Amino acid sequence: MNEAAIVYVVDDDESVRSALLRLLKSAGYRARAFASAQAVLAEQPPDDAQVVVLTDLRMPGVDGIELAERLSAYPVPPPIVFLSAHGDVPASVKAMKDGAVDFLEKPVQEEDLFDALERAVARSREESLQRRGLADLTQNFAKLTPREREVFALVISGLINKEVAWELGISEKTIKVHRARVVEKMGARSLPDLVRMAGRLGLPSERPAETTGARAG
Repeated sequence: MNEAAIVYVVDDDESVRSALLRLLKSAGYRARAFASAQAVLAEQPPDDAQVVVLTDLRMPGVDGIELAERLSAYPVPPPIVFLSAHGDVPASVKAMKDGAVDFLEKPVQEEDLFDALERAVARSREESLQRRGLADLTQNFAKLTPREREVFALVISGLINKEVAWELGISEKTIKVHRARVVEKMGARSLPDLVRMAGRLGLPSERPAETTGARAG
């Protein structure tokens, strides 16, 4: 289960990095070590992998909090678990507000660490699935013809086939054909499914401006 995840271990203490790497790999995680936050920022996490960052809070130069802030600007921000030997409550509160999955004090218990990483991996996996699903929707939408997109927009606005036909100035039979193709290409199971897809794509669900097809005639 952990093989799909890559844990970026960030700590300026080499002995800590080495110990964490051994522990994580023994539990089935893929892990990489970074001696500084700058080293992580120099290498953007790959889009095709589930990346989790396990970072020390206090490090020279860019600390863990600033690292989290910079990573939050990435198109796909990785979940973050903080480690600190300082018990810095204000910093932990800020870390959680910045989207950290957990904040653990050193020396960390193995069970607590693995629990936190499992939550982080689960979040990363969920976000990865969401991205993949949106990419598929975008690809399917791109396959629609301009007319099919018009039909799509009118259908999700709540119009029935007869009303869509009148709006576009074409026959109801033709609308049924276009609608069937929209459903097939989008992989939808129902009208509510099409509406949800439109929402994920950022398409307006309100009735679009009146077309001139039927009204011009």
